[in-house]
Amino acid sequence: MDALACSASNLSPLLGGAANATAAAEYICGRFEAVSNKFVDTGYAIDNTYLLFSAYLVFVMQLGFAMLCAGSVRAKNTMNIMLTNVLDAATGGLFYYLFGFAFAFGNPSNGFIGKHFFGLEAFPSPSFDYGYFLYQWAFAIAAAGITSGSIAERTQFVAYLIYSSFLTGLVYPIVSHWFWSSDGWASPTRTDNNLLFGSGVIDFAGSGVVHMVGGIAGLWGALIEGPRIGKFDHNDRPATMRGHSGTLVVLGTFLLWFGWYGFNPGSFVYILKTYGESGSYYGQWSAIGRTAITTTLAGCSAALTTLFGKRLIAGHWNVTDVCNGLLGGFAAITGGCSVVDPWAAIICGFVAAWILIGCNKLAEKFKYDDPLEAAQLHGGCGAWGVIFTGLFAKESYVNEVYPGKPGRPYGLFMGGGGKLLAAHIVQILVITGWVSVTMGTLFWLLNKLKLLRISTDEEMAGMDLTSHGGLAYAYHDDLDSTQKGGFMMA
Repeated sequence: MDALACSASNLSPLLGGAANATAAAEYICGRFEAVSNKFVDTGYAIDNTYLLFSAYLVFVMQLGFAMLCAGSVRAKNTMNIMLTNVLDAATGGLFYYLFGFAFAFGNPSNGFIGKHFFGLEAFPSPSFDYGYFLYQWAFAIAAAGITSGSIAERTQFVAYLIYSSFLTGLVYPIVSHWFWSSDGWASPTRTDNNLLFGSGVIDFAGSGVVHMVGGIAGLWGALIEGPRIGKFDHNDRPATMRGHSGTLVVLGTFLLWFGWYGFNPGSFVYILKTYGESGSYYGQWSAIGRTAITTTLAGCSAALTTLFGKRLIAGHWNVTDVCNGLLGGFAAITGGCSVVDPWAAIICGFVAAWILIGCNKLAEKFKYDDPLEAAQLHGGCGAWGVIFTGLFAKESYVNEVYPGKPGRPYGLFMGGGGKLLAAHIVQILVITGWVSVTMGTLFWLLNKLKLLRISTDEEMAGMDLTSHGGLAYAYHDDLDSTQKGGFMMA
């Protein structure tokens, strides 16, 4: 926010040319400048408070992930999966502080990777304040949390530490640099206006950057270490291995829903911004409200579609499937939440639900085992969200959210041509390639070094008992060593 200008030389003639007119003008301008600076300070405070509150909401999603994961695994692995969620946040915090933020937003830099702000050096700056780091860190650990669900119930604890550090410190930050930094080669906010296909990639809150990255990383981890024991019988038919607590699944889903109001609307970063003339009721605060509505409608549409779709396919109403469908709708709308109409968000959620159902059918066909359906949900629905934005982005909203370049392409179905869609197809391809090469190679190496999967005995007994000192739930009042079946901590 710029300070308002007042000049004593311009004001003094208006005071009647009295002897003390210049002094009076200087005094008035001094008071005017002080008031103006207070308004500037207030503007910064409002915007940073909004961003910090959004960061806190996104961080609440970690609790949502933890509860969702805990409820979706068997009771004997509850402590393990909750500990991995805690350490996603802890290791992610250190590695994003040391390297991740610099690789993502360290400008000026090249189009591939950032190169400033390591360890928050030179913070705060005119470009970034501490709140922005906190917000982006919460996004980074969300991507790591997605991956942990795919490889749950059969992964060595050391593998979690290694992949989480690598993902939050290098893999995810480079992707976010490409599409969100003002220097990124595919960013829609490039300062030189040399935009990919004249538009750049509009992935507002991360259908591709966050959800596809986490989902594809989890896909490779689960593929390389294979399905859980007992998931498929000798005829390759999938067995039902439901989680132990529908209550925790629903609790985690609602916490994620709540946190998504920081994830999507919070991605505006600023709230105190007008569109057009100052003094109007319409501004960025209105776009933020619209984004919250599109987020809500996409999730609701996906939940109801999944409810009736699974009823037709399976013959019963299943709360876990509905929760996953709801989250699939959220993952899909995340990319275009700020630039589409509410009616389009309903279409987004409807299609996302069927994509999730289809991806789960493919997973069964190819003997792929993902306890949280994370790769299908975040990878499949996230990719659909990237395509959806290229189809339904509205011209007026695109120009409001991404000003500065007249004639910017918008959604194909909205009359904006195919350039934005082409840029988004490129995004899907490069994210898939980058994450496959980096995370796929890491999981392959961990597997070769026998650091990825636990032993058969440990898997059968449960990781809580063999790796974490005891069960999450006390099934007996006095659980002594004879009741542990002979299994002790590895």
